[in-house]
Amino acid sequence: MSSLSSPRPLNLDLHDLGVAQLAARLAAGSISSVEVTQHFLNRIGQHAQLGAFLALDAEVSLAQARAADARLAAGERTPLLGVPLAHKDVFVTRDFPTTAGSKMLANYRSPFDATVVSRLGVGPGGAGMVTLGKLNCDEFAMGSGNENSAYQKVQNPWDTSRVPGGSSGGSAAAVAARLVPAATGTDTGGSIRQPASLTGITGIKPTYGRCSRYGMVAFASSLDQAGPMARSALDCALLLSAMAGPDPDRDSTSLDLPAVDYATDLIATRVYGTSANPLKGLRIGLPTQFFGAGCAPDVLAAVRGALSEFEKLGATLVDVSLPLTELSIPVYYVIAPAEASSNLSRFDGVRYGHRAANYTDLSDMYKKSRSQGFGDEATRRIMIGTYVLSHGYYDAYYLKAQKIRRLIAQDFQTAFAECDVIAGPVSPTVAWKIGEKSDDPVANYLADIYTLSSSLAGLPGMSIPAGFGEGGMPVGLQLIGNYFKEAQLLGAAHQFQLATDWHQKAPGASA
Repeated sequence: MSSLSSPRPLNLDLHDLGVAQLAARLAAGSISSVEVTQHFLNRIGQHAQLGAFLALDAEVSLAQARAADARLAAGERTPLLGVPLAHKDVFVTRDFPTTAGSKMLANYRSPFDATVVSRLGVGPGGAGMVTLGKLNCDEFAMGSGNENSAYQKVQNPWDTSRVPGGSSGGSAAAVAARLVPAATGTDTGGSIRQPASLTGITGIKPTYGRCSRYGMVAFASSLDQAGPMARSALDCALLLSAMAGPDPDRDSTSLDLPAVDYATDLIATRVYGTSANPLKGLRIGLPTQFFGAGCAPDVLAAVRGALSEFEKLGATLVDVSLPLTELSIPVYYVIAPAEASSNLSRFDGVRYGHRAANYTDLSDMYKKSRSQGFGDEATRRIMIGTYVLSHGYYDAYYLKAQKIRRLIAQDFQTAFAECDVIAGPVSPTVAWKIGEKSDDPVANYLADIYTLSSSLAGLPGMSIPAGFGEGGMPVGLQLIGNYFKEAQLLGAAHQFQLATDWHQKAPGASA
């Protein structure tokens, strides 16, 4: 009898398997998607205290799993068919509510799926992945610690008194705690890479425009980019292959480049590589600005140790400079709030979003609806953005920030003339205590010092587990590539992960 009609006992170690491993078992018929999905749903329920999920619907997830099993039974074999995942709650979904972590969108149901969701899902043309639910995030993706969600703070599974990073903190915590084998995230200024680093998982932000933004609740339109978060570079490659690709009819900023099979490219031998030195010929640039006094000694030690492993694999380390790094924070916090102010103006209680129950006139309704719907950080950024776009300040702030943004991008091109990949820390510290920076927005902003510049330039970047620092907390190594060089980043990360086991470590032995 088939596994659908006669379910086998759940394997207790299913949650310790990555995407590629689960896909192999599903293709071999040793497990069914229904079994895997039920196992993860049970596990999510057992770890609800982490606050990683904002929406679940077991009936919907199991129905998708049955559809995946039917495709498997019919002989279909695709790299992700039947594997579960969950989506950051800024991707709109028909089958689950979408809130973007805000009261402004409480209980909102989209009539369509985001392009990323449909490309990964079980619907026509999709990769066949099963959606387990929607993951918590900072409100409208604004935050560095996942403390700005309107619903609940997310806890870091390595130490539940600490933040998981943000804004994709729910995605990172869920993958790290083995509640899902993979998740989607979004990166505007580091919101995939930084939480990946603080929770010990792998995450990649592709080149701006690689993944469609259609159906992604907008924060800063010239910066927002979707990307995968998973256990390993191989798993991220499998997901990115399905997520990426042009979407000209629905997203004019999507790149007109064909989809890439990143997983195949990942295992391809480098031109100068050998079995003993697979990364021979790869030049890794180390920006002096990333290794200064602003980075904690424990983080630097872990990063230096990881770079030594790259040298053993044949890579060469070279010093480079990104002199405008320190300007990335003021530039980002002019441009991003300006775009947020524009994007969030649609949430006025009339066209979209929460509407106040009691008001006297239209102006009063606007004021009360937006005051009640937006949290402190969203309000702060809207006000900053409105200010820098206002008459008399546009040239002094916004226009000047855009000019410096171009100079930051030029800095990277100068550096890439001397190297193939740029490496350094992702975050200046390990995860901090929940509430530690709640009263100091600037301290939160500084947590993104090493990720903002590449986001402003639109470059691909990723975080891979590189060891542990203070308190036994994870440390990530950041790899930044030139435009469209995602395959090169994933390949280098994959070779590092074949030689090390940092990415296999789990909090509490994944108990």
